[in-house]
Amino acid sequence: MARKHKTLTKDFTQGSIWRQMLWFMLPFMASNALQVFYSTIDMIVVGEYVKTPGLSAVSQSSQIMNFATMVCLGFSNAGQVLIAQALGAGKRKEMSQITGTLFGMIMLLSLMLSSVILLGRNQILDWINIPEESRDYAMDYLVICAAGQVFTAGYNMVAAVLRGMGDSKRPFLFIGIASVINLVLDFPFVIKWQVAGAAWATIIGQAVSFVFSLFYLYRKREEFGFDFQRKNFRINGHYARMILRLGFPMAIQAGSINISMLFVNAMVNDINVVASATFGVGLRIDDIINKISMGIQYAAVPMVSQNIAAGQVKRAQKTVHWAWIYAGVFTVLAVAAYLIFGKQLFMVFDDNPQVHALSSTFIRGIVWMFPALAVMRGTGAFIQGIGNAKLSMVLAILDGVLLRIGLSWLFGIALDYGFFGFVLGYGLAPYGFAIPGLIYFLSGIWKKRRVLAEEI
Repeated sequence: MARKHKTLTKDFTQGSIWRQMLWFMLPFMASNALQVFYSTIDMIVVGEYVKTPGLSAVSQSSQIMNFATMVCLGFSNAGQVLIAQALGAGKRKEMSQITGTLFGMIMLLSLMLSSVILLGRNQILDWINIPEESRDYAMDYLVICAAGQVFTAGYNMVAAVLRGMGDSKRPFLFIGIASVINLVLDFPFVIKWQVAGAAWATIIGQAVSFVFSLFYLYRKREEFGFDFQRKNFRINGHYARMILRLGFPMAIQAGSINISMLFVNAMVNDINVVASATFGVGLRIDDIINKISMGIQYAAVPMVSQNIAAGQVKRAQKTVHWAWIYAGVFTVLAVAAYLIFGKQLFMVFDDNPQVHALSSTFIRGIVWMFPALAVMRGTGAFIQGIGNAKLSMVLAILDGVLLRIGLSWLFGIALDYGFFGFVLGYGLAPYGFAIPGLIYFLSGIWKKRRVLAEEI
C-alpha cells in the first residue's frame, strides 16, 4: 500500500466554514498579538528607562519602518493570493514556481527599501518634524532597524506563503521565537544602549525567527512542496508579472496608510513632545487591537481565494459573513476594555502625568475607528481574496491619504480642535474603505470578474 504523501496545505472548499475559520484564525490572532507584543515591549522598556523623548523616538521611527514592512507585505500578500488560488484550482506544481519567484522578489525589494531609508534618514526625520529632544534616539532606532529590514520582510514573506497554503500554526511558532528573544534582550540592551538597544533586540529576534523559519521549511521541504534548489529561486517572468500586477496596488494600499500616518504624526509633532508621545502610545494600543483582529482577515483571505478558484461562490460569501461575526464580537469586547482600562494602558508605557492627562482625549477620538475595522475584516478579505487589487488600492488611498490626512487637517487645524481633532480625523478615515467595500460586496458586481487561477 502506497504511503500517503504529507503536505502542509489545507483544503477549505469543503467542511464547516465557521469551525474552519475559528481554528484557522486563532493562531493568526495569537501570532499577530505576539508580533505587536514584542514591539510594544520596546516602547514600555524605553518609556521606563529613557522616558518621554525616547518613547517619542521609538513610536515615530517605527512608523517609518512600518511603511517599508507594509510595502513588502503588499507583494507577499499578492503571492499568498496566487498560492491560495493555485491550490484551490489544483495547480500544485505552479505553487512551487510562484513561491520561488516571491522569495527572490521580496529579498530584492527589502534591500532596496533599506538602502533608501539609510541614505535618506536625515531628510526623513526632518520631514516628520521629529522633536529635537528625540532626534538622536530616533536616528539610532531608524538606522539599526533599516539595516535589518531584510529579516522582517523575510519572516512576513514566509508567513504569507504558509497562509496561502492554509497553515496558521507555523507562523505563530516563528513569531513566538522572535518575541521570546526580544523579551529576553530588551531590558539589558536598553539599560546599556538605550533606544539603540531596543532596536537591536527587535532585529536580532526577527533575524533568528527568519532563519529558523527557513530551516524548518527546508527540513519539511517535501510537505512544503518546494525543494530549495538554487534553480527554483529564479524569478519566473510570468509569475513575477502577476505578482507585480497584484502586488503593486496592494503595496500602494499598505504604504499609503503608513505615509498618511507619518503626515498626521508630523502635524501632532508640531504641538509638543508630550502630544507626540501620547499619540505614539495611542497608536501602539490601537495597533494591538487592529493587528489581533487582522488575524480574522488573514484567515478569511485564503478561504475566499480557494473557494473562488474552485467555483464555490456561495461558500466564499459565507466566509465573509463569518468574518463579520467574529470581527464584530472581538470589536465589542476590545472597545469595552479600551474604554474601561484605556488610561491604565497609557500608564504602562509612560509615567509622565501630562501623557496620562492627554490619553483620555486620544481615547475619545479613536474609538470611532473600530466599527469600520470590523466591517473591513470581511470585505477587505473578500476584495483581496478575489484578487481585485486595484479596488483595494483605490479604497486604501481614499482611507489612507485623502480622508486620514484631510480629516485630521480639517478637525485639527481648520476647525482648531487641536490634538482631539487630529485623532478624530484619523479615527474616521477607515470608513472611506469600509462603506464602499461593503457596497461592492453586497452589489454582486464582482461576479463578472475573471478568476485569477485561470491565468496561473
